[in-house]
Amino acid sequence: MLTTEYKNGSGPTSVAPAVKVSPKDAPSVERALSRSKLYLLLSWSYLYPEDDEFLDYLQSGEFVEDGRAALDNLLKALEDKGGDSGRESLTAIYGHLDAVEEWVNSEGVNWNLQDLRDDHRRVFSNVISLDCPPYETLFGNDHVFGQSYTMGDIAGFYSAFGLQLSNDIHERIDHLSVELEFIHYLSYKESYALIHDGPEKLKTVVDAEKRFVKEHIGRWVPLFSGMLKRKADFGFYKALADFTAEWVAFEIVYLGVTPQPYSETDYRPANHTSPEGQTFECGAQDQGNELDLLMNEVGAQAYLDKETKGVDQSGNE
Repeated sequence: MLTTEYKNGSGPTSVAPAVKVSPKDAPSVERALSRSKLYLLLSWSYLYPEDDEFLDYLQSGEFVEDGRAALDNLLKALEDKGGDSGRESLTAIYGHLDAVEEWVNSEGVNWNLQDLRDDHRRVFSNVISLDCPPYETLFGNDHVFGQSYTMGDIAGFYSAFGLQLSNDIHERIDHLSVELEFIHYLSYKESYALIHDGPEKLKTVVDAEKRFVKEHIGRWVPLFSGMLKRKADFGFYKALADFTAEWVAFEIVYLGVTPQPYSETDYRPANHTSPEGQTFECGAQDQGNELDLLMNEVGAQAYLDKETKGVDQSGNE
């Protein structure tokens, strides 16, 4: 789903001398890689199943195996990180992976692609589900201006890293899978920056992670996860809702951000109007651009500065 193309030796696919990770940096690199993997697992899970690939991944046991391995590595890499690093949420995720494994062994093992599609439609519907819509702009925006503002802010983050939408997966840029893939990408880029880049580029990536979780994922996904639990009620998507809720709770603590989460009253499906009737696709190409420069070029920095100023004046982080 995510395709990357690196220029001027700016990424992990470029030809470059092998770099040995120092013992000091190793835990940081492992934390970034493990977080990237868990974000990717969640991102895949929310997409409509176009083919057998994801179902095969579930039925083979690799989904659960990869999730547990990433959790193991992340917990081990957190041993040198003081303070509250969200370990309780990570421990809870093991139980949610157990629930996925139980579902696979008892029911999912006999499913075909159509069964998974039917269950996806049961939960998310053929059109935008009003019970648990996986689109950020349906939360906290009761008119098209607010939706367009949020959509433009999201697009600004993507553009800041030279990300271009592919032609493979058809979804809007505010779909949960796309947003999770973006943080997967940033976390992976963080691991690369730790080894190959200096502190300035590393700070750019980490700051982007913090701001996107604080201003987007951390605001609407907790409410969405609760709605998904109620709608799914059982099976894979119920376990996925629990997994998502705990993971976002971990990330908020780990990154040290304080989002202003939406409540039930912030969801107004009756007043929803799709921003300009647009649809979007998922995937990206990194062009190695710097965050601040591109934020200004695409006009997104003004959005961020205005929102941040308003939050700061209220006395919250």
